[in-house]
This record gives sequence, structure tokens and C-alpha cells, in this order.
Amino acid sequence: MPIALPWCKQWGMSTGMALLRAERGLQAKVAHGLGLTRAAVVKWRNIPADRLIEIEQITGIPREALRPDLFRKPACACEAA
Repeated sequence: MPIALPWCKQWGMSTGMALLRAERGLQAKVAHGLGLTRAAVVKWRNIPADRLIEIEQITGIPREALRPDLFRKPACACEAA
């Protein structure tokens, strides 16, 4: 089930790993989906770029939020107001 987050306010304020750590059990779910141990996922400082698409599919979190350093920030209607 995808996680509902306020992307406009959270964009650029959290790393992808912080997003994975924020949701209980999400690191274990990612580890299982990738065929890794949870301990291996916990050791990541950043989500590996070559795993972004898989992790996006597992978690429902857009790759732009998982690794904002690799993608441009989208226009956000809440910032324009």
C-alpha cells in the first residue's frame, strides 16, 4: 500500500532513507522485495540509484522523493500560494 505523504512540504527535507525509516516495517518490506537482509538495507546512507525503480514499486514512494539529489524539484502549487 503506498504511503500518503505531504510531498510539497516534505520535498527536499528528507532523504529517501528517512522516508523508509519513518514507516514502521518499510525497511523490512524493501529488504524482502529486493531479496536482501534488513540489516543490509539499514546500512544504506542513501538509496542506491540502481535500486530506485524497484524500491519505488515496492513502497509506492516516487523515485524523486527517494533520491531528490538525482531529480529536479517539481513545481508545487502549495508553494506558489
